[in-house]
Amino acid sequence: MVLASLGKIIGLQKKTASIRNICILAHVDHGKTTLADCLISSNGIISNRLAGKLRYLDSREDEQIRGITMKSSAISLHFEKGDQEYLINLIDSPGHVDFSSEVSTAVRLCDGCVIVLDAVEGVCPQTQAVLRQAWLENIRPVLVINKIDRLIVEVKLTPQEAYSHLKNILEQVNAITGALFTSKVLEERAEKETETQGISDSVHGDQVYDWSAGLEDTDDSHLYFSPDQGNVVFASAIDGWGFGIEHFAKLYSQKIGIKYAVLLKTLWGDYYLNTKAKKIMKGDQSKGKKPLFVQLVLDNIWSLYEAVMKRDKEKIDKIVTSLGLKIGARESRHADPKVHLNAICSQWLPISQAVLSMVCSKLPSPLDITAERVEKLMCVGARTFDSLPPETQELKKVFMKCSSEDTAPVIVFVSKMFSVDAKTLLRNKPRPLTQEEIAQRRELARRRHAEKLIASQMQELPEQALSGNETELTVKTGDEQEFTSQTESMTLKTVKQETDNKESFIAFARVFSGVVRRGQKIFVLGPKYDPAESLNKLPSGCSAADDIPSIPHMACCILENLYLLMGRELEDLEEVPSGNVLGIGGLQEFVLKSATLSTSPACPPFTPLNFEATPIVRVAIEPKHPSEMPQLVRGMKLLNQADPCVQVLIQETGEHVLITAGEVHLQRCLDDLKERFAKIQISVSEPIIPFRETITRPPKVDMVNEEIGKQQKVAVIHQTKEDQNKIPEGVQVDSDGLITISTPNKYATLSVRAMPLPEEVTRLLEENSDLIRTMEQFNSSLNEDKKMHEINQKTLDRIQEFKQKLEQNLQGRKWRNAVDQIWSFGPRKCGPNILLNKFEGYKKSVWQCLDKTIKEVSKYRDFDNSIVSGFQLATLSGPMCEEPLMGVCFIVEKWDMSKAEEQMSVNRQASEELEATEQAKNEGEVTSLSSSYTTESTRENKELQDGSQGSPNSSEKSSKRKGETLLADCYGPFSGQLIATMKEACRYALQVKPQRLMAAMYTCEIMATAEVLGRVYAVLSKREGRVLQEEMKEGTDVFIIKAVLPVAESFGFADEIRKRTSGLASPQLVFSHWEVISSDPFWVPTTEEEYLHFGEKADSENQARKYMNAVRKRKGLYVEEKIVEHAEKQRTLSRNK
Repeated sequence: MVLASLGKIIGLQKKTASIRNICILAHVDHGKTTLADCLISSNGIISNRLAGKLRYLDSREDEQIRGITMKSSAISLHFEKGDQEYLINLIDSPGHVDFSSEVSTAVRLCDGCVIVLDAVEGVCPQTQAVLRQAWLENIRPVLVINKIDRLIVEVKLTPQEAYSHLKNILEQVNAITGALFTSKVLEERAEKETETQGISDSVHGDQVYDWSAGLEDTDDSHLYFSPDQGNVVFASAIDGWGFGIEHFAKLYSQKIGIKYAVLLKTLWGDYYLNTKAKKIMKGDQSKGKKPLFVQLVLDNIWSLYEAVMKRDKEKIDKIVTSLGLKIGARESRHADPKVHLNAICSQWLPISQAVLSMVCSKLPSPLDITAERVEKLMCVGARTFDSLPPETQELKKVFMKCSSEDTAPVIVFVSKMFSVDAKTLLRNKPRPLTQEEIAQRRELARRRHAEKLIASQMQELPEQALSGNETELTVKTGDEQEFTSQTESMTLKTVKQETDNKESFIAFARVFSGVVRRGQKIFVLGPKYDPAESLNKLPSGCSAADDIPSIPHMACCILENLYLLMGRELEDLEEVPSGNVLGIGGLQEFVLKSATLSTSPACPPFTPLNFEATPIVRVAIEPKHPSEMPQLVRGMKLLNQADPCVQVLIQETGEHVLITAGEVHLQRCLDDLKERFAKIQISVSEPIIPFRETITRPPKVDMVNEEIGKQQKVAVIHQTKEDQNKIPEGVQVDSDGLITISTPNKYATLSVRAMPLPEEVTRLLEENSDLIRTMEQFNSSLNEDKKMHEINQKTLDRIQEFKQKLEQNLQGRKWRNAVDQIWSFGPRKCGPNILLNKFEGYKKSVWQCLDKTIKEVSKYRDFDNSIVSGFQLATLSGPMCEEPLMGVCFIVEKWDMSKAEEQMSVNRQASEELEATEQAKNEGEVTSLSSSYTTESTRENKELQDGSQGSPNSSEKSSKRKGETLLADCYGPFSGQLIATMKEACRYALQVKPQRLMAAMYTCEIMATAEVLGRVYAVLSKREGRVLQEEMKEGTDVFIIKAVLPVAESFGFADEIRKRTSGLASPQLVFSHWEVISSDPFWVPTTEEEYLHFGEKADSENQARKYMNAVRKRKGLYVEEKIVEHAEKQRTLSRNK
């Protein structure tokens, strides 16, 4: 096929029905980019011979070196099927787990996806992840089973074995889809039940429970992959062939004379051909016959491979002539049989034809967007579609129509920003000259040549024609000309250098409605933009071109350039109709990572992208030369914009920290920083590993797994006594761990106890952090009497459900009424720790949003925020190594403020008397000075009142401030003392309980053959890994090992496994959970046996202490360790002669 012209593609962009936006998704190394190469070669962009070798869409140097894709890139292809022409916007995505965020950005812009599977490896972890992502975004998948040549050449299966292996793979993929579908149906059913429950309760006296789950009624046949439905292609991208069964059905319907429709249904499945009766019969396996698929399809491919690999010239010629192909002499004589094979197969069963025709017939066009997907995109967070303003709900019709009329509002979603070299942009590229420009240049050159001739003649004959001074003049003008041309070239050079150094950002976007034009003014809506709020402030029918008041999370910008994305190239466009994928230039200042662009202010921001991987690997970065700090800061800002998953932050210590998804991702980010964004030498710290601190119940066994008997109990009690000696005077500790502590001025006393939360509760708090944040926002607005939009019913139901789950998990005597007493969560008011208030005379809980209780005025109300702040500080950095806490519950059992109240009343009386005497003095004398002074003071007072964020009633505010000032003393304001005291109390309460560290854990999936299994286990055990399960894959000699591995031990793990197993095993690491390290970091050996195992010179060291000391060292905290180890060994510096 000839290279499609730009004009043709622009023409096709206007026909929305013939556009297909697709992305290629798969596990790493399953052949996505090779498949993309084959599809690109069908458009003549690259040659057929290079398809699979060039990896055209891997345009970065490190992608080519590593052999994996690291970013999603798009290309537009033209495809003809019969008399219909299609435009296919193809996005190739990475398969490596570190770059799964790139997959999310690609999936959002597409309507369908091609899932690629390795025929040998089958379903892998990342395959499941991409299927889930496609499912969550409501896009339709089709399947390509790739690398079938490996079944023939490597695994050496017979066609019959290969058929049953392929059947297994299909079953596995369909099982994943089935599981996703079932969970969705059950969720919907549960929602319906809760809605109808209220109605049915009032109608029926006794309720009959319906056990059918609603799965029987719902049709799910279109979801599954099956060759007879035409949504599966069998292929080998490296050899250039692929087919769907309709190709063979058409072929054999002419040959055998059986109807095409019948063959289509029976080519896949347990049917066989009865050659005598020329009929297709069912039940091949029971009769020991070959299935149709093996007999008519696989046998032919296997025999072709066999003939070419064995160099059977006669057989090859026979096959080639029977298929009517033309093979060049160069290919048939080539030393590598694969070249010959590729030449035959790519003509006989061209893969691009099979895949693209499947895409065009089975995947939806932008017009077929489902209502469900539109509603999902438009509803951010916990909001339901019905709760959106009516103008916004109207936009749903616009989405569904996907119209390219001028009246339709423009809606564009930017899924990521990617950086390109300014050199590659069209305006900076050398372009071919037009005829007029060539003529102008020719004329200029002639004139210059003539002037040179004249000048040389004049120099030769100065005395003949002209006097001397005139000659000088002409020479001077020549010099001047030369000088100006030099300066021109210099300025050109500097401009060129500037463009060379600059990185340009292009937005990777898709038009969902309307027509985008170059130079158009448009609103940029940030992720927190609320259309309901802005529609009240804006005049109706306003556009981005109007002068409008500033609104939070909304900006106006001009679309400077529109680009057609062609892999490594960019083509300029004037306008782009709806349904197309495009690049937009000039949004660098307005969009950080993703955004929604629209001409209508009623448009809501799209739901944020859901990323599979969590960024967990942190490193601190600094420039080699401190003077280059500004470049580093600028570079990190650009890197943050260019990568959807990376996080950049400055810690309290002043370090610049980069948080990435894994080692490969980290390496890529650092390379980008050095070579593209900052262009300076940087030094990178060791990875900063996050830990969490917690407490546990007192252990039953000690470090050498012996039950703690009487002697040890004595030793332990002795040790706790020692520990208690660390706690300063003035802090009382009860035997059950209750800490009582007073503020420095002794006006208030707090009693706090710490308890470990059950694991299920911690997990529940982690999962619902967004919900807790919503509750917190609502409660704070209630307390401040701000107007806030009502929480919708769905969220209230979720909060109620969350409360019930907490109550189920917090049962028993010590947790009685605990859920109703929850005062706050922490750290940052939404973390996995709880503060309970169990003292009398004060009731305030986080469930205000459910019961909408009016705030009460009590003696504690003025200072309750101080206690909560102290708790937040204590949970943010624990006593072991200043890491956040997790799974801890603090209970405030007593808060005595009687002394403070007495003091306040005494102070109040004194101040009132003072005021009275002063008033009497000042009544007589009123001067201009005093009046100016009073106005000044009232103004100050007013400012103070506006600034304070307590309750809005000024009287209450002033009383609160008065209380503060009345209790201020040499120890500072009273509220500050309370914060510090609460923080200390929490820390001491932790220290009297058994403390433990929690480590971040990866789940690790390793595929390895039997011969390297032992080495894999060796590497895992060396790095504190723990194997969960090991299973053998059906029909192969490959084992799948599932293990957990601490993040702290994971650096260099993938490389080590590859080295030890000679590249036969490669792991996939995904962050999974936090796990308590069982050993006690403060434990000291007491018995001889313990000293032998865990003493100073023992082989095994205390893992928890090792981690704790490493973190303390990094943070500059005091570490208890010996400077000189093994001091009694003799060290001789010079060798004995």
